[in-house]
Amino acid sequence: MLRGRKILLGVSGSIAAYKAAHLTRLLVKSEAEVKVIMTPAGHDFITPLTLATLSKNPVYTEFVKDNTGQWNNHVELGLWADILIIAPASANTISKMAHGQCDNLLLATYLSARCATWVAPAMDLDMYAHPATRENINRLGEFGNTIIEAEYGELASGLVGAGRMAEPERIVESLRDHFMNAGALAGKRVMVTAGPTHEALDPVRFISNHSSGKMGYALAEELARQGADVRLVSGPTNLKSHHPNIRRYAVTSAQEMYEQASNLFPTVDIAVLAAAVADYKPAKRELQKIKKNGQGLNIELVKTQDIAEELGKIKKPDQLTVGFALETENEIDHAKGKLKSKNFDLIVLNSLNDKGAGFGFDTNKISIIRKDNKIESFGLKDKTEVAKDIVAAIHDALES
Repeated sequence: MLRGRKILLGVSGSIAAYKAAHLTRLLVKSEAEVKVIMTPAGHDFITPLTLATLSKNPVYTEFVKDNTGQWNNHVELGLWADILIIAPASANTISKMAHGQCDNLLLATYLSARCATWVAPAMDLDMYAHPATRENINRLGEFGNTIIEAEYGELASGLVGAGRMAEPERIVESLRDHFMNAGALAGKRVMVTAGPTHEALDPVRFISNHSSGKMGYALAEELARQGADVRLVSGPTNLKSHHPNIRRYAVTSAQEMYEQASNLFPTVDIAVLAAAVADYKPAKRELQKIKKNGQGLNIELVKTQDIAEELGKIKKPDQLTVGFALETENEIDHAKGKLKSKNFDLIVLNSLNDKGAGFGFDTNKISIIRKDNKIESFGLKDKTEVAKDIVAAIHDALES
């Protein structure tokens, strides 16, 4: 799986940089082509000569080669690579990546690269657990990067806890899995709906819900990474899509989402309906701002178009649809009811009773229910990892 793959290895300033030598050797033995970029701080922990010898390629650190005036072109490096792996990724490098800083060759290459980026953090346990670091790591995940979470064990400080860079063998095995699955959805067109809808009361106010869109966007990124041509129909959110295989359609109301989804649905092979569409909207939208008058305010609501139900009616036999159910009681029964009534092939269930799941979190805890009522349940995970589980279930459904 790694033969001929072009792997760009970024090494930052961490005691775990010694593992970069073993990782480079394993990649070269797997017949991958490896080039290494080091941050200046990385030189304090391992010599460029070691990594150049093992990779059989020059090691890059500076933008301009010593005394030659020749440029180490970060754009060309980013375009060359099939994948960029930053291992070890120090807290400092992770912070800079998360905030778009660009003060060394590795960061410039990261910002230029069009390939998938993997990040393997390495630091002491308190640094790794600090809210600032966790926020930066989560942000990198939201950008579409794959996080190879640090492992538990003895650290350079003598403390024991999470913070050890993942072992090189684990990284190489994950790479083999990645390239084995890469392009598994090539040629498939997928529609993903994501985020909330806003149902206007007047020019100022609206009815909505707490959906952030994170789950839908994570799914769009994962589907695109696996080769799918993705159409992302997004309600109002501050999130951005990053993969070039994603085309985003911005909508605001349930009616706008229904119209856009209905237009796209006949052209797609798979539809993943992850949006939290408002079930009701005001019967009348006031043209002027509603003024306070000292009295209560009664608002008449009417049902919105049920997008999933309407698409289920026109679904073709060769199309696959995935629905979502956020429940608070009788979760399994309600999800199974939606699976049948809306003609889904799969439904993803999560409960507001599960801590860390549902709206607004970076994590989710799901169960996937199939048409044959088989249920597969998963633990609490980052939404980028949850997206991988859901896409794996889509693979299984396509092959069954």
